[in-house]
Amino acid sequence: MLRFLTAGESHGKELTAIVEGAPSGLPISPSQIDADLARRQSGYGRGGRMSIETDRVEITAGVRHGLTLGSPIALIVRNRDWENWTEVMSPVPSTYDGSKTVTKPRPGHADLSGGIKYDHRDLRNILERSSARETAARVAAGAVARRLLDEFGIKVYSWVTGIGGVEWKKRGEARPDELFDGAEASVVRCPDKKTSKAMVSAIDLAKRAGDSLGGVFEVVVTGVPPGLGSHVQWDRKLDGSLARALMSIQAIKGVEVGIGFGAASTPGSKVHDEIFHGRKTKAFKGSYWPVPGTFFRKTNNAGGIEGGMSNGEPLVLRAVMKPIPTLYKPLRSIDIVTKEPFKASIERSDVCAVPAAAIVAEAAVAFEVAREFLVKFGGDSVVEIERNYRGYLGQIERY
Repeated sequence: MLRFLTAGESHGKELTAIVEGAPSGLPISPSQIDADLARRQSGYGRGGRMSIETDRVEITAGVRHGLTLGSPIALIVRNRDWENWTEVMSPVPSTYDGSKTVTKPRPGHADLSGGIKYDHRDLRNILERSSARETAARVAAGAVARRLLDEFGIKVYSWVTGIGGVEWKKRGEARPDELFDGAEASVVRCPDKKTSKAMVSAIDLAKRAGDSLGGVFEVVVTGVPPGLGSHVQWDRKLDGSLARALMSIQAIKGVEVGIGFGAASTPGSKVHDEIFHGRKTKAFKGSYWPVPGTFFRKTNNAGGIEGGMSNGEPLVLRAVMKPIPTLYKPLRSIDIVTKEPFKASIERSDVCAVPAAAIVAEAAVAFEVAREFLVKFGGDSVVEIERNYRGYLGQIERY
């Protein structure tokens, strides 16, 4: 079972991720993980933290001479801002004077709910861990999963389709890799240049108003073979695990697969994807669209998932991110000590983090797809998994 854990606080010494279940013989290097960490820190509308941190990973266990060992992989991302918080965030008793104690919960954050649950009277004990800073460790773990998928021709892409009400409507069929390249060239990760400019203007307007903006992003995975996930139990459904992974990302409030909520207003004759036969399987290594099997669909309203299982078409998922709840024009709140009304306290924040959330979503989706891939084709080494996978490709080619 492929799984990961993260640990660390926003202003603590470092973030840690431990990935367990990765097979042996997987080529991986810090530079590959660093590339995704850098992408997570980019995007128009980010706050001051991004000018402080330049995330780099340290691999401290589970990899030797560039190859995974099959044992747990330990990843560390250090917080450069730690030097300014050593007393405040010290794990041992210190001379800290309590000057940065937080007693004013921010609307939309975990502050108050977490304080009540864990009986903390200093809400910093909640906000430090609930912060989206944690996603740096998650992206590092997802980068390991992405490397495994790369070995089998499975690619994960993302782009932004809406920010603050400015929406990009895709027209026609475009290759995911081309849309991805367009997104990577945009400061808001939208493939359309005209829409990107409108999104930037919306972010500028919100910043001047002391406000924040949310939006929508899309994640597409190509090269996924049919049969990942299962219909036999609720907790083995691929769309269920993907939805949970996306909803676990800070500030995500909704997820849809394929046409999603659009299916509610569309007749069944136009929703369900007709099945055809005769497409030839491509070799899975190095190919752009390595869809295995001879059955295919000309449309993909299902988003590549039917009955809780992948059907061989690209996985298509969208998620909505709410506006960042920390505002420079703060909302009203109540001091948990005095019970007096107060304007919510301000931590350093972004105006818009939708482009960054899309990168985190890539990591979350990559990890779940890799996990299901290993459930289906499990082995202790990449060589063994490849042997199992090739056998399955032959099986579905003959089906």
